[in-house]
Amino acid sequence: MPGPLSGMKVIELAHIMAGPVCGLMLADMGAEVIKVEKPDGDDSRRFLPPDVNGESAAYMMMNRGKRGIALNLKDPEAVEVLHKLLADADVVIENYRMGTMERLGLGYETLHAENPKLIYCEISGFGRTGPYAHRGGFDLIAQGMSGLMSITGEGPGRPPVKPGAPISDITSGIIAAMGVASAYAHALQTGQGQRVDTSLFEAAITQTYWQSAIAFATGVAPGPEGSAHPINAPYQAFRTADGYINIGAANQKNWERLIQILDAPELANDPRFATNKDRRVNLDALVPLIENHTKTCTTASLLEQMEAIGLPAGPVLSVTEMHADPQAKAREMIVALDHPVAGPTKTLGLPVKFSKTPGGVRCPAPVLGQHTREVLLELGYGHAEIDAMVSGQAVIVPREDTPAVAGR
Repeated sequence: MPGPLSGMKVIELAHIMAGPVCGLMLADMGAEVIKVEKPDGDDSRRFLPPDVNGESAAYMMMNRGKRGIALNLKDPEAVEVLHKLLADADVVIENYRMGTMERLGLGYETLHAENPKLIYCEISGFGRTGPYAHRGGFDLIAQGMSGLMSITGEGPGRPPVKPGAPISDITSGIIAAMGVASAYAHALQTGQGQRVDTSLFEAAITQTYWQSAIAFATGVAPGPEGSAHPINAPYQAFRTADGYINIGAANQKNWERLIQILDAPELANDPRFATNKDRRVNLDALVPLIENHTKTCTTASLLEQMEAIGLPAGPVLSVTEMHADPQAKAREMIVALDHPVAGPTKTLGLPVKFSKTPGGVRCPAPVLGQHTREVLLELGYGHAEIDAMVSGQAVIVPREDTPAVAGR
């Protein structure tokens, strides 16, 4: 699997989630990604439980597809190793607090002078400019400050709700990968790298496109509406006899299809529901009338009828049900791996497909320091030099009894 980014060399100086998401996206698209960890590893290695044979499930999810080395950046020898790694790299990803890289002698200006084609990708809480640039960032904080938590939940007057997924972490990693790929295209044309700067805050803000459009147009901040759409109706989850079904009757033709499925001429003839605008204004009255019909049918029977006439609808699946879904499997979104310590595991696949340069997950996440010796040998260090650095704890390699070393 060469991938569209085959030939790109990425050094990931990132931890936990946002930066590692960027790294895994690039790795899945063919880049060689070398993850540099501190001596005790990425903090997500300690996100336990759950674990598989002692290996953090969270860490394995975020770091598949990468090679891993461990350096003690308080040691000058380790810093020198990193400079050698970066000397011919195409990309470096970092998500440290502002000023950390500069204190290590690894700021943009320094590295750009050493390697002008280097793309320097920074993912932070609030970006590298502005009054909040100095603040640390967490997904929860970004979601709250972006407005996301004000539009998530069951309705007005209820406590603020965070979406179940760490949306700002994941989205910032994806946006960063897009930025890196764009900067790489420029670098291939000009030989010049550049800074790519994004943040959790900005990533969360991009999730408010519809609600921001409403606020810009009306001057009123929208609130939470459960699963309903802020502009179209009916477009939400409805109760059935055995669960819930999502129905996307978001235009007039699909509204008419829904009335046909429900055999509900009273809805067709009710002036409160004549147009999308009417249905949005009278949504509180509309939902129970629709559910009077849907809750007499099973989800499966409704889905069968709706699919037959082209009305968009789908079940509300649990995560494990999604993993078993035939479409998720057909799209290679569920990938089996063999980890050197955890053994057979599963991960999520690459959500974009390429007809000429297919990408995908190539290997499981590394154990701590799994590729330290291998990468140092590639940099020209001899075994004796590496042994001395291991003894001095400038670099970390796995224990001799670790399967990654023992040749599992």
